[in-house]
Amino acid sequence: MSPAPAVPVEAAEPPVPGRYASRETAAPAASSGAVDYLGSGPPTYDPEPTALPLADPDGLGELVPDTVLDGARYGACTLRALSLRGDSARYRGEPRRDSLLTARFGSGEQALVLVAMATGTRGAPGAHLAAAEACRWIARAVGRSHQRLVADIRAARRGDLKSGLHRLTDRSLGRLRASAAEQGVAAEGYTASLRCLLLPADPDCRTRVFFGVGDGGLFRLRDGAWQDMEPYPSSDGGGALIDDPGSPADRTAEGDRLTADLGIPAPPSPFEPAPDSEPDPPREPFRFRASVARPGDALVMCTAGLADPLRGEPALCAYLARRWSGRTPPGLAGFLADTQVRVKGYADDRTAAAVWEA
Repeated sequence: MSPAPAVPVEAAEPPVPGRYASRETAAPAASSGAVDYLGSGPPTYDPEPTALPLADPDGLGELVPDTVLDGARYGACTLRALSLRGDSARYRGEPRRDSLLTARFGSGEQALVLVAMATGTRGAPGAHLAAAEACRWIARAVGRSHQRLVADIRAARRGDLKSGLHRLTDRSLGRLRASAAEQGVAAEGYTASLRCLLLPADPDCRTRVFFGVGDGGLFRLRDGAWQDMEPYPSSDGGGALIDDPGSPADRTAEGDRLTADLGIPAPPSPFEPAPDSEPDPPREPFRFRASVARPGDALVMCTAGLADPLRGEPALCAYLARRWSGRTPPGLAGFLADTQVRVKGYADDRTAAAVWEA
């Protein structure tokens, strides 16, 4: 599939595959403050939570809150992260299927920050548990390999990064299939999409690494315009990924691009030792992108609940571009207010992580 443009690129600028831009003139202007909704009309559901999910007195540890909010500042970047139960789930009293995990491994300039988000299968019992388990497994794997990951990110060893993270992702999703078998549930229902962002704490390293499996979005806000950075599956169904070759800013000093290595067989994992038997690979293609950020950039990784309206509603693109292009990143409360702006027809959970570059 090819990415659908959210807002047409200006006529003076030739279209670039895999990108779209939105400027304030491309959509109806919103007020300078936060708004409740954008688009053709108000959404069907109430703007605030209504029904709580059903609780099991013997399974209270399985409950998930309606909203999770987190943030940090390391190196040259400021992080904001949020996971919000969708309007539909709030109305029906269903748990949030999205899960969010933020973690720091190591200390000082050797530290590595991980943001992991996952979405459980729609309509499947325990979907929220599968999403949370996927985040925990990938965090455990990344944490055990964080020193090697930091070294590879600093040295721009994209081949090692891609193959190693592919192996860790396959193994983590394989754990979900094993967990499904232990619980006696169908593996097709006890699975999740998984998206991750790696941020080195070294202020001299501006390489940002994205990887994962499944639907969602990866966007960059640069100079007031949105760019779609998502590696997309090819239309021939062969599992290859279509990736923007990148601008000169995405290259190292030696001229080597930091974007995805396409069609290169994965060598043995340079990360944590592999188990005796490797799990079956996930059915979805592995997505990977590493890019060099510029000062003033904002990188946004999100689940489909926010990616879909960003691609489908120009007013939301323009509104968030205006809100997130200021000299300073929003605080936690401001980020929550911006991210929960609703659009009619999009009622799924929203999980997003945004990274602003100093």
